Amino acid sequence: MKVRNTALGLISTLLLPAAAQAEEVVLRVAHFLPPTTPMHAKVIAPWCDKIAAESQGKMKCQIYPAMQLGGTPPQLLSQVRDGVADVVWTLPGYTPGRFPVSEVFELPFITTTHEPSARAMWDFVQTHALGEFVGVKPLAVWVNGPNVLHFRDKQVRNLEDLKGMKVRAPSRLGNKLLASLGATPVGMPVPQMAESLSKGVIEGALIPWEVVPATKTQELTKYHAESSAERAMTTATMIYVMNQKKYDSLPAELKQVIDNNSGREFSAWVAAQHVAADTVGRERTAANGNLIYSIPAEEMAKWEAAAKPVTAEWIKENSARGSDGQKLYDDAVALVKKYSE
Repeated sequence: MKVRNTALGLISTLLLPAAAQAEEVVLRVAHFLPPTTPMHAKVIAPWCDKIAAESQGKMKCQIYPAMQLGGTPPQLLSQVRDGVADVVWTLPGYTPGRFPVSEVFELPFITTTHEPSARAMWDFVQTHALGEFVGVKPLAVWVNGPNVLHFRDKQVRNLEDLKGMKVRAPSRLGNKLLASLGATPVGMPVPQMAESLSKGVIEGALIPWEVVPATKTQELTKYHAESSAERAMTTATMIYVMNQKKYDSLPAELKQVIDNNSGREFSAWVAAQHVAADTVGRERTAANGNLIYSIPAEEMAKWEAAAKPVTAEWIKENSARGSDGQKLYDDAVALVKKYSE
C-alpha cells in the first residue's frame, strides 16, 4: 500500500506543471494596424501587460496585429463574435448598419475633446445601445480625435473648393457629412487609404492626426484643413470588445481582472492616448513642410449649417426603427456636455 501511495504521489507531482499550464488563459487579441502604431504600442500592449500582472500570469495575451488572423478589417467584429479572436479593437463604422444607435457620436459637431466624449459614449452605450453588442462584452468605447481634412494637391478654403472632390471617409455618417458639404465621399478602411491617395483614386482623406505617421499621409498630401468649431466636425467611434462566451468561461478572479481593466474610466484612458498620438501626427506633418491651416469660424458656420440635414436624417431613421431618435440625440449631447464642463 505504501508503494502504491508513493507512486500516486509521484504521478500527482509530475502532473502539477501540466495542471498549472492548463489553468493559464491566453487571449487572442486582434486588430487591423501594424504593431508600430499608437493603438498597439500605447493601448493594447500595455493593457495586455496589466492583465498579465494583475492575474499573476494566469491570463496573458497573444496579439495579432495587421489582420494576422486573416480576413479584412470589417470582419473583425464577426471574428470576435464567432470566437476566432477573443478580444478585438475595431471601428463600428467598418460595419455599417450594425451600430445604428451608438453611431450618434459620429454625427457632425457633437463631440468635444477625447476623454469627456469617451465617458459620454460609455454611459450612452450602457443606457441605450447594449443591444448592439450581443455576443460581445464592451471593454471600452470611445471616439478618436477630431478628424482633419488632408488634401493631395489642393488647398480647400471653403465649400466651393470642396465641391466634387473625392475624399475618403471612415464611416457611414462620415460619408453623409462629406456629401452634405458637396464632396464625393469614398468609404474605405485606413489600410486602403494610403494606396488610394498615392494613386490619385482619392484627392483627400478625413482622418485624425494620429493616423498620419503610420499611413505616411504627410508624404502623400500637402494641405491640411482643421475645423475652428468648438465641437469636432466628425470623429470615428471605436470599440474594444471581448467574446462574451470567453468572458463567461473565466473563473471569478480572472473576470475581476477584466472588469478592473474595462469601463468608463478605461475608455477615457484609451481616448487620452489618442491626444499624444494626435500631437505627434501634427508635428510630423508640420516638419514635412506641409501647410496646416484652420477654416475660419465664419466659414465653419456654413459647414455646420450644411451638415444639419445629416443629424435630422439620423433622428428620423432611428425613430423609424421604433426608437425615439430625438431623445437619443439629446441624451448624447447632454452626456457630452456633462463630462465636458
